[in-house]
Amino acid sequence: MIISQVSKEWINRSRAGYKVALALFAVYVVWGSTYLAIRIVVATVPPLLAAGVRFTIAGAILYLWCRMRGAPRPPRMQWRNLSILGALMFLATYSGLFWAEKTLPSGIAAVLVATLPIWMALLSIFVLKREKMRWQLLAAICLGFTGVIVLALGSGLGQGNVLACLAVLGSEIGWAVGSVTSKRMTLPKSKLMSAGGQMLTGGVMLLAFSALAGELRTAPHISLRAALGIGYLIVAGSIIAFTAYVWLLGQMPATTVSSYAYVNPVVALLIGHWLGQEALGLRTVLGAGLVLASVLLILNGKPSAGNNAPERA
Repeated sequence: MIISQVSKEWINRSRAGYKVALALFAVYVVWGSTYLAIRIVVATVPPLLAAGVRFTIAGAILYLWCRMRGAPRPPRMQWRNLSILGALMFLATYSGLFWAEKTLPSGIAAVLVATLPIWMALLSIFVLKREKMRWQLLAAICLGFTGVIVLALGSGLGQGNVLACLAVLGSEIGWAVGSVTSKRMTLPKSKLMSAGGQMLTGGVMLLAFSALAGELRTAPHISLRAALGIGYLIVAGSIIAFTAYVWLLGQMPATTVSSYAYVNPVVALLIGHWLGQEALGLRTVLGAGLVLASVLLILNGKPSAGNNAPERA
């Protein structure tokens, strides 16, 4: 009896550890790999159309899944809030990212996305007035922007890629504003329902802007690689990885889970180099190191708007 009980406890712990390991793999590696997948997709598919298809389908799947599991339908006020967040966090953010990756290496794009905690900190200090500038925070922000300059100007990138870098940085402001705004809004209690609603509304807006931008005037050529890339972004990036993230928040401290913010860029750089044949020179490594050191200081610093990295989808 005692041996049997011990065996059961060991099996349960092993299963729990196995689930945590798989969830961390999804959040660390799968999310990190989505940047190369985006670059593969936008090589042949217009960027707004690609982003719109990804998030409309992923959002609809998450929404229907939550409804089937008994989550209540969001009332009109919540749909309004979800639409606002969809515009800020998906239309504004991912239109810039997908457009930029037509020319920008996926690893560098991932490092620039990692500057999000910097924008969150600046928003908290200068707009919301919730925090005072501290020397440690100032040093972290300066370190981060120095890294961005090294990446944008010192990595052999042309003028077009400098504009792409600025597009990614600007798009992160939309996510930062949306993250802060969401804390004051009434949203569905289920994180998956909330994320699904934001993806769905943001995806529909992306498709609408794709049509307005003339991307649908001619039928886009969707290669097999691009089709597989879109499928990977929908299933692995927006559904599996995000669900794993939400599950991990219930199993581990938020500060531990938020470590994805500085793990994803490293994974993206390595995958982009190994599978995408992207250059990984000394200056790229230096610039990425400065940005990630800045993010690490902000996330692990004393009371700051960026202590916990906002979830990505």
